Amino acid sequence: MEHEKQGALPDIRYTGVFKAPIQKVWKAVATAEGLSAWFMPNDLEPVVGHEFQLNAGPYGMSPCKVTEVDEPRKIAFRWGKDWTLTFELKDLADQTEITIIHSGWNEHTLTEFGQPHPIVRGVMDKGWAGLHQKLGAYVEG
Repeated sequence: MEHEKQGALPDIRYTGVFKAPIQKVWKAVATAEGLSAWFMPNDLEPVVGHEFQLNAGPYGMSPCKVTEVDEPRKIAFRWGKDWTLTFELKDLADQTEITIIHSGWNEHTLTEFGQPHPIVRGVMDKGWAGLHQKLGAYVEG
C-alpha cells in the first residue's frame, strides 16, 4: 500500500443502524438497481475488477472500478481518479449496521473539474449525511 501522501484529509464516515435485514441493505449498496435508487444511476456489478460508470448528472459520467467484494459484508470501489467508496455491513439479526466511507481526500489535490478537495469534501460530507438518511429510508421502506 502506498504511504499516506502529504496533506491527506480525513475520510468521510457515516455509520447507522437500519431496520432491514443485511441482504436487503447489501442489495441497496452492491447492485446497480439498489445503488441507483438512492445514490446515482450506474451499472455496478459486485465483481472485483468490474469497471462501471456513475452518472453524476451535471458532472457527467464518473469512471469507477470495484476493488473489494465480501458479500454481504463489504464492497468497495474506486470513484474517479482520487476516491474510494466503501460500504461495510454488520448483521444485527433483523437490523443492519452500515458504515459508508468516502476516502482519498487530499488538501493539495483538485478534482477532475478543477475544484480543490477541501471545498468538495465539505460539500460531500453534507451530501453523505443526506444520502445516509436516503439509504435508510430506501431499505426500511
